[in-house]
Amino acid sequence: MNTSAIQNINIGVDTGKSQLDIYIRPLDIFFSVSNDDKGIKQAIKTINQYAPQRVVIEATGRLEMPFILACADANIPYVIANPIHVKRFAGAIGQRAKTDKLDAKLIAHYAEAIQPALTKLKPDSMRLMADLVIRRNQLLSMQTMEKNRLQIMPQKLVMTIKPILTAFKKQIEKIEKKIVDLIENCPEYQAKNVILQSMPGIGKIAAASIISNLPELGYITNKQAAALVGVVSAHFAPHSF
Repeated sequence: MNTSAIQNINIGVDTGKSQLDIYIRPLDIFFSVSNDDKGIKQAIKTINQYAPQRVVIEATGRLEMPFILACADANIPYVIANPIHVKRFAGAIGQRAKTDKLDAKLIAHYAEAIQPALTKLKPDSMRLMADLVIRRNQLLSMQTMEKNRLQIMPQKLVMTIKPILTAFKKQIEKIEKKIVDLIENCPEYQAKNVILQSMPGIGKIAAASIISNLPELGYITNKQAAALVGVVSAHFAPHSF
């Protein structure tokens, strides 16, 4: 293999709940690790040996975030790819079969052929957004449980629930404000924020709710925004809109 080929290393990572499947192109190296701290450390150590131009991983709904943060900490260039783009690439090259190795190999091929721009989200912003979203969801779940109890508990116990609901409401509002502030001060999120708030009926909190569900994507199209508005509205309307 010539030197230029060796220098042009692109790595594809297929993410699963319990496993990461990794393909190194053009060296035809495939390996799997567990999707936990131990496995990710092993993967980072191996990947570092090849000094890749980019490591591409699909956005899958946060399963990929620990690996991405590890890449950022190790200064490994990474790309969080839109799964739709990877799927279209697979169609363009005629790949239909799906196995763990083929999926990772496809992503690596996509990385080499398309050379997508590197993702530049700052690790601290990513961590903070993820933590805020997780805590918001926890509070919303507890709030819903208390509201359900309010419907079935005797009237004399209502006053034991209402103060708790008030506390939940205040904490959720504080977290939502932090999410909004983070989005408005992060260039990677601002473009999505502008697109979303240009849509009728979408304000800061609604836009923040949508973005916080997909903070790893560095872009969003009008069509994707419209779809997300419908999904997030269904889940967050009772509280946020």
